[in-house]
Amino acid sequence: MKLAVLILLVSSSLMAAPLTISLAPRADAPAESAAFAMGTAKNPSGSTLALDSRSLWLDGRRWTPAMGEFHYSRYPAAEWRNELLKMKAGGIDLVATYVFWIHHEEIEGQWDWSGQRDLRRFVKTAGEVGLKVIVRCGPWCHGEVRNGGLPDWIVARGNMRSDDPGYLASATRLYQQIAAQLGGLLWKEGGPVIGIQLENEYGGPAAHLLTLKRIAREAGLDVPIYTRTGWPALRTPMPFGEIIPLYGVYAEGFWDRELTSMPGNYWAGFHFSTLRTDANIANEALGRRDVQDAPDVARYPYLTCEIGGGMMSSYHRRILVDSRDIESTTLVKLGSGSVSPGYYMYHGGTNPEAKLTTLMESQATSLTNWNDLPEKNYDFQAPLGQYGQVRPQYHSLRRLHLFLHEWGDELAATSVSLPDVRPTGRDDVTTLRWAARADGASGFLFVNNYERSRELPPKPDVQFTLVLASGTRVPPADSGRSARLTFPSRPITVAPSAAFFWPFGLDLGGVTLTYATAQPITQIIADGARTVFFAETPGVPAEFAFDARETKVEAVRGEMTRDADRILVAALPAGREVALVLQPRKTPDHTVRIVLLSDADSRALWKGTWHGGERVFLAHDNLSFATDRVRIESTPGTSTAATASVYPAPAAKLRVNGANVASEPDGLFTRFTSRGVQSQITPVAFELVRAPGPLRHIQSARTQQPVAAAPIDADFADAAVWRIQLPRDLDLGTNPLLRLHYVGDVARVSIGGTFVTDDFYNGNALEIGLRRHADLLRAGELTIAILPLQKGAPIFFPESAKPEFEDRPAVAELQHVEVVTRPEVEL
Repeated sequence: MKLAVLILLVSSSLMAAPLTISLAPRADAPAESAAFAMGTAKNPSGSTLALDSRSLWLDGRRWTPAMGEFHYSRYPAAEWRNELLKMKAGGIDLVATYVFWIHHEEIEGQWDWSGQRDLRRFVKTAGEVGLKVIVRCGPWCHGEVRNGGLPDWIVARGNMRSDDPGYLASATRLYQQIAAQLGGLLWKEGGPVIGIQLENEYGGPAAHLLTLKRIAREAGLDVPIYTRTGWPALRTPMPFGEIIPLYGVYAEGFWDRELTSMPGNYWAGFHFSTLRTDANIANEALGRRDVQDAPDVARYPYLTCEIGGGMMSSYHRRILVDSRDIESTTLVKLGSGSVSPGYYMYHGGTNPEAKLTTLMESQATSLTNWNDLPEKNYDFQAPLGQYGQVRPQYHSLRRLHLFLHEWGDELAATSVSLPDVRPTGRDDVTTLRWAARADGASGFLFVNNYERSRELPPKPDVQFTLVLASGTRVPPADSGRSARLTFPSRPITVAPSAAFFWPFGLDLGGVTLTYATAQPITQIIADGARTVFFAETPGVPAEFAFDARETKVEAVRGEMTRDADRILVAALPAGREVALVLQPRKTPDHTVRIVLLSDADSRALWKGTWHGGERVFLAHDNLSFATDRVRIESTPGTSTAATASVYPAPAAKLRVNGANVASEPDGLFTRFTSRGVQSQITPVAFELVRAPGPLRHIQSARTQQPVAAAPIDADFADAAVWRIQLPRDLDLGTNPLLRLHYVGDVARVSIGGTFVTDDFYNGNALEIGLRRHADLLRAGELTIAILPLQKGAPIFFPESAKPEFEDRPAVAELQHVEVVTRPEVEL
């Protein structure tokens, strides 16, 4: 297949002729599938899971699942089901989880698979809610865990992460234990486990990974997919097809040694590129380096396992996540050739209790001692937080996942084309960042004008010209000739922070969309029509173009013009009503309807099964779906009641607690409202019970690349302490969050003297889910201890988080406390 793409940029200030950037035609080799040495692909029901060089395949169709990391041992088992349902509602298809060896065999020979360490129960629950699972087996995992997850007794014996017979004997027992936990839950047994990851960030000889694969298979871990991280480069080549490399990208990391914003090459994560390997991941261990992909990389599908869903703060680097970081890097990966986004982390957690030591990564240990992390908190500022908080990127990513569920198979069949003229490096902010993915006949155009911690200027007077191969569905499609498509009809300005993709030549079920300046989200067949939902691109007039010879168009809204070949509907306003009605001229009984949602509404679109059928929901509250029910979690500021609009509406009357649920039209949708269910924010009183003592001396760790060391327990004897006076009538059944707005260095929250969570200050409020700690709250008071943040401390902070020290040597302040209720209702 061949594709040539041009982009035209006109300078409004100079009014010069368009600058043409041309890509040479390219031809990709056919997808390769025969050479992969994976496990059993068919399950007892006959369903098959395989892969080729383009993507995964599920039941004979290309499959582009979204994968989210969630660590079972960092979350209470009683809450797993609800959180997995929230992940599924967010568009996640696969849950990935580490098995941290130290969480299960802290003392040699004493295995613990109970409570929140119950891997079997977690995987079984994931399968019950409809998620598939990839188990990251280690033995070394990292995950900001002590020793990277290796027990201390393994570290003491040495020769780790090698084919040393003693180490392999212990690793074999670990894999046998994992296999016993997963018995009956593997894909070939009808279970949800479709893959395992071997080791992590391993850069030694490939032979060791092959040894681990052999041990896993001998233990009974026979799965359709065996994976590894595609970084760093292996010391010796991996035989092709033995283990699938997966990739990642982070907007910014906590691990860098520099105390500056966006050090190294993080900027590259916001530029389209066919290079899969990221140079920034684990650079504290691997060093600053140039990276190259392995020579056979194009023979593997471009899968990811570590797109940063958020980021932790280390003691020396306090990272404050912007939700646009995650949406932008994910979109850039898709535009660069990736087909299945995998997030680390998608769900945050809390480190469990241990028998002998703390379990966080620390510079005080002898292995994996690059950074100091909080002792308890592993929230990761993820789409779903350590107490189930829903973050903005959860909604923006769901919008992408809905698209992949509908058109991911078409995306996976495309090739990537990049312009000849691309940004020259981190300081080139004027060249448009874009890419095209096409199969020679149709595809998607990706644009990114966002970069973390830098506002990129607007790009005025932009038009795109696509030159596509013969046989295209874009008119005119004369046999044997290439088609030329220019869009939009008039130049547009790409706004600062814009990140979007547009379709061209897209088949909408018998109707070919020539192009649209709007982003496709999802579609549903109901009421005798196919309804396709799009999101507006903020600041860009929405246009939809069709082949006049093939399609009849009724412009319900917007301005329609036509010529011999094309129908163009322009100036289409966003709304919840049907904007266009389309009919193929060859099959006039087939109807396609288009709904163009506002950007805000498009991030509030959901899809789930309810009342026996698949439906589309529009709700700014949070939804999840289970057993043909929809659960609505009310969120602050969205409504005076729990509301959800749905299409198509169920025929049955809805009742909650014996009362009818009010309904009313909402454009195409029907809005259902449950009164009396409303999130509330209530101020909470607090009092200082101990002033801060002398400032501690911040030392550097005694490591190879030392950075500032986090405080130890004894240092908190000089912390300022406040008592929080929770409302006596607080209903823990509303799953309330306590928000502590503070300024300081490190904060610790205790209830009745029990240390429950901590935080390295980065400008965010510290949030605690109170329902989880109901037993402790009945018996004791809640306090927060804050160590002062010292002026001039060797710590990186984002500008927005830096306090005003004025003449003070340090700051420790509890500024405001509030309770946010999260009531739920089921329909």
